[in-house]
Amino acid sequence: MLDLDALQARYRTVTGEEPQGLWFAPGRVNLIGEHTDYNDGFVLPFALDKKAVIAGGRRDDDQLVLVSLELDDEVHTSIGELSPGTEGWFSYLAGVVWALREAGHSVGGANLVMTSDVPLGAGLSSSAAIECATVAALVDLYGLDIAPMDRAKIARVAENAYVGAPTGLLDQAASTLCKADHGLFLDCRTLETEHVPLPMAEQGYEMLVLDTKTPHSHVDGEYGTRRATCEAAAAKLGIPALRDVEDLDAALAQLDDETMIKRVRHVVTENERVLKAFELARTADLAELAPLLDESHASMRDDYEITVPTVDLAVDTAKAAGALGARMTGGGFGGCIIALTKAGEADRIGQAIADAFDEAGFGAPVWFTVTPAPGAGRLS
Repeated sequence: MLDLDALQARYRTVTGEEPQGLWFAPGRVNLIGEHTDYNDGFVLPFALDKKAVIAGGRRDDDQLVLVSLELDDEVHTSIGELSPGTEGWFSYLAGVVWALREAGHSVGGANLVMTSDVPLGAGLSSSAAIECATVAALVDLYGLDIAPMDRAKIARVAENAYVGAPTGLLDQAASTLCKADHGLFLDCRTLETEHVPLPMAEQGYEMLVLDTKTPHSHVDGEYGTRRATCEAAAAKLGIPALRDVEDLDAALAQLDDETMIKRVRHVVTENERVLKAFELARTADLAELAPLLDESHASMRDDYEITVPTVDLAVDTAKAAGALGARMTGGGFGGCIIALTKAGEADRIGQAIADAFDEAGFGAPVWFTVTPAPGAGRLS
């Protein structure tokens, strides 16, 4: 649990003043729709009750004082020194200042002290939580009028152009726009959204999130390579994006590269699964989502090739232990799985996965159950 008293005490130590407010943004779990966002497709995430919180205050100069409570690190820089490609945890905060200014907003100096309990490198969008909390803080501190989706876009610019991670809009949109007890259906082309009820407790289910503790990074080459392959395939098919494939078999027949064929098949079928999940969540028992979770994982494993042995073992063990459905969530190459379970079963299934990891010689995983939480806002 986050220690907000310690956060505010650190702010006072650093600045000699009380913070002007506390702002938060959550991590997210993607219920379904992996690597579809940058293909103009569909996604269905929900926000976690784990979040980044920023104690913030406006300055009268162009200085930025950026502090991480967990890392016990403090960085001083200025608006004029902001430079895309700068590495370090603080780039996620500094990048938002830069992105706001690039978008024409009058943002100056600030004191920003951060804490977060979103697991790092787990595919739960710890970076988007930091970015979106920073956006929320600076919008209030500087009296900016920025609509929620535009806030998400600014956070994505910080991630893409400043940090250098070629992600889509899914993470920032979920962190900004989600509401409690709902998923967020997002059309990544039109940016139309719809909140979808996810009454897990009411229907007698739990969602297990298990962190395999296999770190991954979107900044490495694997994510970018897959995105480039998808864009090349769309160009070869003569369509704006893979979302526009209408006949999968006909499209695959036009491709002669096996890797490209597999990537296209994943994206097109994953979009179909998101649309099915969207309809089922609105009209059916949530257990009907389980086969879609299983199919999604198999597609990520076999066609998009983004799972790793720890993730596959976690999914297989969850199913064997009684989970209704399970899949990797996030960008891949490590991170977390989700498993839909009957109420009261999640912890037992998590322990079964831990036992399987121990037997396989893997490190111990960490798990918890989640309830869909609200998006970014002000705490005080």
